[in-house]
This record gives sequence, structure tokens and C-alpha cells, in this order.
Amino acid sequence: MLYNILAMAKYMMRFRRNVYLDYNATTNVSRSVRRTMIRVLKQYYGNPSSIYTTGRKSAEIIDTARRHVATAVNANPQNVYFTACATESNNAILKSLSRCHYPEKNKIIATPIEHPSIHQTLAFLASQNIVVEYCPVDSEGKIDPKRLESLIDEKTFLICCMLANNEIGTVQDLPAIAEISRRHNILVLSDCVQALGKIPIDLKAWGINYASFSAHKLYGPKGVGALYIKHGSPFEPFMHGGHQEGGIRAGTECVHNIAGFGEACRNIKSLLANTRRIQKLKSKCIREIRKIKPDCIINSPESSCLANTISVTIPDVHSADIMAILDSRGIAVSAGSACSSGDDKPSHVLKAIGLSDSAARQTLRISLGNRTTIGDIRYTINVVREYVTGGSVHVNMIRPVEVTEDIIFDEQNFILDVRPQFLRKIVKGLPNSHEASFFSIKRYLHLLPRDKHILVVCQGGYLAYMVVHFLKSKGFENVSCLRAGVVGWKEQCRDLYKKYAGQNISILEPA
Repeated sequence: MLYNILAMAKYMMRFRRNVYLDYNATTNVSRSVRRTMIRVLKQYYGNPSSIYTTGRKSAEIIDTARRHVATAVNANPQNVYFTACATESNNAILKSLSRCHYPEKNKIIATPIEHPSIHQTLAFLASQNIVVEYCPVDSEGKIDPKRLESLIDEKTFLICCMLANNEIGTVQDLPAIAEISRRHNILVLSDCVQALGKIPIDLKAWGINYASFSAHKLYGPKGVGALYIKHGSPFEPFMHGGHQEGGIRAGTECVHNIAGFGEACRNIKSLLANTRRIQKLKSKCIREIRKIKPDCIINSPESSCLANTISVTIPDVHSADIMAILDSRGIAVSAGSACSSGDDKPSHVLKAIGLSDSAARQTLRISLGNRTTIGDIRYTINVVREYVTGGSVHVNMIRPVEVTEDIIFDEQNFILDVRPQFLRKIVKGLPNSHEASFFSIKRYLHLLPRDKHILVVCQGGYLAYMVVHFLKSKGFENVSCLRAGVVGWKEQCRDLYKKYAGQNISILEPA
């Protein structure tokens, strides 16, 4: 058994080197942040609302972190409030202001490329009699301030405009938008999550009313965010049950996470100083991609763009397919569409800048960070070149929605489930599937039919992809894998899952 595991690991290592290029999704926790959080966890366990010494010490930790966050965005500390995440911050502002102004004013103007925490919350508010109007963006994701101003009427109470876009990196002219809002006595909310640590932020100078932030995008912990509320701006508490955060956000504060957020903000000067190096790596990456695929389209603007973000459309290359190839070689990137989550809908951001559904599904997002090296870029480019030029073994991927009853019950299809046993307890397998161990797949070769189509499935798609590569190296020609795995099939084919999942499962016995 151990020999087989080592053999499979050796086979996998032929593919892999770990390269993380999805820093816009999240970042690693920095060493200084980790040290700070461990120290706080060990020493400061008191409830910060308690009046005795142990509690006051925890409260002091929070106050120090608040000052660090405020300094990072040039705001007064008393205007910064800690939340669980930026999604909470955005929900709190949007729903609070809608309650405050309705029905006298009921219109919000937003960009169509907002983060889902705003985009989907606006969709909810639209179902609650709030009028949401989107100001169109150009092909680079930029809005025209004059066009935005033309949409304002007597019913408008809020403008939503993110500072920097998470998918294509576009940086908006927020000071110009703030000036328009002041002329019309309208409030402004800006999602600044992707901007913090990547570009300078000056809330006092800009004069916007609300801003949201998140620690885990700048090498801090997950589970803590911040909400900026300019003095005098209206707000009704989103959560009730306590006096914490000045009565703005009830609930005992997560002291160690807040301390980590503060430490991450204390390091922002060094993050900004690293921007030039990252920009050079980004430019190198774009040049090399263009050499491989001259007809590629760079969706990220050349100016007014985050230094770390590349959105690239590669014609005739499905993002889910190349993501799987890159993943198999240890490279983490994101897709322009939400394929990686099992959803095949194209990104609303890419649609807003004019991409077709097809082009959106051929788009990758590459986002660089502090650990990215020139070696990482070269390795990634080599893998992309190998795939685009046909050097990689082609793997046929079947979308979850394609796994219908015709596929499931066709006797010419042999469904091979390579999930570990504990995952099979979480999600039921496809009907008529044959279970085998991923780690000793070599011992099952004699049981696999060469005269049938083998559909390899796993929990999320990655292990199946690796097995298909292995089987092809052993002479199996008619092999496919299920993109997004049984999780994707469960989500996209709920009726079939409910009706058939877990039926007629057989367990293969290895040699």
C-alpha cells in the first residue's frame, strides 16, 4: 500500500510545483500577523466589554488595531468599526440606508461590476421596492462620471462604486464620484477590499461616506473586516444584542483576528513599496502570454489598474480546462467565470465590459502577490505554452449538466469514482459507479474496460483529472473526467441527484 501511494505521489510530482497566483481571492497570513495573533491568543483572553483589568487589556488591543486600520486609510479611528467581513459591511450599509430613506427616496446607482456582496444585495433590495440603476462601464470597466451624474434624480440617495475591481483590476476615479455626490447631496459607498494594500487610500481627502475592507486580502486573517462611516452619515445598526463597536455592530469582538488585521495594516507601507516589483512581473507575464497566443485579449486596463491583476481572454481555450491543467501542475489561478465553483454562468463583470458568454468562459484571472517570483511566472508560462500549443495530453472534460440519464445508464459508460472513503460519506456518488482508491489506482488497471468509455469522477474534479492523465499514460484512450466533480453534479442536477445518487454502487477489489 505504501509503495503504491509513493508511486502515485512520484507520478504526480512530475506535474507539480506549487505556484499561487490567486492573491485577489485571498492571501497567506504574513509572519508578523501570525506572531501577533498567537501572542494575543495566549495573553489576551478577556472579554473586551468587561471593566476589570483583563477585559481592559483586550479592549486596548482592539483600540490599537483600530488606529492601525484608520492610519492605513487616512481616517479617524472613531469612524472605523470592525465586522466579521466586508460582505457583512456591505450588507449593513445597503440595507440600513434603504430602511433610512424609503419611501421618500428609493433609488441606488451602482456600477455593474461590483463584488457579489454588493451586486447580489442590490438584487435583493430591488425585490423590496428599491430602484437599482446601473451606470454602464466601458471595455476596461471604467465608468464615465458625467454619465453617472446624468442618472441622478430626486429619488437617488446612494451611489455604489468599488475602488478597485477584483476580477479585472480597474481602479475608478473615486474622488470625482465623491465630488458629484456632494453637489447633489447623495451618499457614497465604496467597496475598497481589493484596493487596500495595493494602492494608497485617503478617505479624508476623498470625503466618501462609507467604505468596506477585509483583512484576508492583505496578508491578514479571514473572519474580520472593517466598516468606515464618515461622521454624520446616517446608519442604523444591522445587528442588535450588544453595545460593541460604539453600538454600530453588536457581538463580542474577535480580539485576535482584529489584532491580526491591525498588524496587516501596519505593514501596508511595505506592501505598497513592493508594487513596482509586482508590476514588472505582471508586464512580463502579459508579454509572454501574447507571444504564445497573439490573439489573446487583455481585459485589464494598462492605466488605472491594480499592479497585480491580469484578466486575459484566450480564444479557443476554455478557462475550466486550462485551470485544471494548471492545477494539476500546482498552479492556482481563477477563472473569469465561476466555473471553479461548479457554476457555469459567465462572470457578470466580464459581461458588463462587453464579453460574450463564450469569451467570458475563455477568460483567466491571474493575480500576483508578495511571494510571486520570476520563476513562478516562467513556470506558469511554460505550462500555458505547453497546453495551448498541444504539448499537454488532452483531457476530455464533461460538464455536470451533461451527465444526464443517457450518460448514467449507457452500458458503454464505465463510471469510476476515485474519491477517498470519507468524501463519499459527504456527497453520494453517481449511480452505477465503481469505487476505487485514488492512491492505488495502478492496482485496478486490470479491472478497467478498454472497450468502454471511462468517466472518472471525484469530489471536485482535480483527482479525477490526475487519474485521467495516468490512465492515458497506460494506454486507455476513451477516458473523460467530470468537471467540478460530484459536487458540481449535485448542484447543477439536483433532480437527478435526488432521484439516483448512491444507487447501484460497486466496490472494485484491487489486485
